[in-house]
Amino acid sequence: MTIDLIERRVIACRRCPELATYIANVGREKKRAYADHTYWAKPVPSFGDPNAQVVLVGLAPGAHGSNRTGRMFTGDASGEWLFRALHRAGFASSAIAIDRDDGLTLHDAFITAAVRCAPPQNKPTPQERARCFPYLADEFAALERMRVIVTLGKIADDTVHAYVKAHGTYRTARTPFAHGREIGVTLANQASVTIIASYHPSRQNTNTGVLTEPMLDAIFTRAKRLLG
Repeated sequence: MTIDLIERRVIACRRCPELATYIANVGREKKRAYADHTYWAKPVPSFGDPNAQVVLVGLAPGAHGSNRTGRMFTGDASGEWLFRALHRAGFASSAIAIDRDDGLTLHDAFITAAVRCAPPQNKPTPQERARCFPYLADEFAALERMRVIVTLGKIADDTVHAYVKAHGTYRTARTPFAHGREIGVTLANQASVTIIASYHPSRQNTNTGVLTEPMLDAIFTRAKRLLG
């Protein structure tokens, strides 16, 4: 299955009626700052280079970020941090992400998520995560050049490791989630893959100093080194 086909299926997905209702309501009610915007208000497809060696996995779209713009990590503070870091590392053509028509491109990087619809309070239920999991599994199978997976936050990390347990083996022991932690795995259709854990660039983490820009830069510097 190609990445393009997977993303078209994501956009058309209605596996979680409660989330479909929620994102539609958000798109109608809007945030005051975006009152004149037309919200995407559908499941958000992944974004990036289908031949990427580095794959980023986030939690879920933001209600007024990706759910508004229709592109992963675009339109909110988390995305501002992430795209600045990707640009500094040479993976993104620009440090500024506005909307899906701004011309920004990714080189050798692909951004996806554990859940494709914005959940209330950014907290998807276990059932919603399970319904969305097959899309991530299909993407991983299609991304044949993938060599590094960056997990942004613990839910993303747990989701990736659920895939490893189902479709791969561990080369190094899994250790508790921590920023910068690395684990080597072998997946069904790839050679060796390294999973690097990162704290999520949420406002809660960046405003409190749990995650700093040098810490985030270090993740992508390490990813580039792993590619040789």
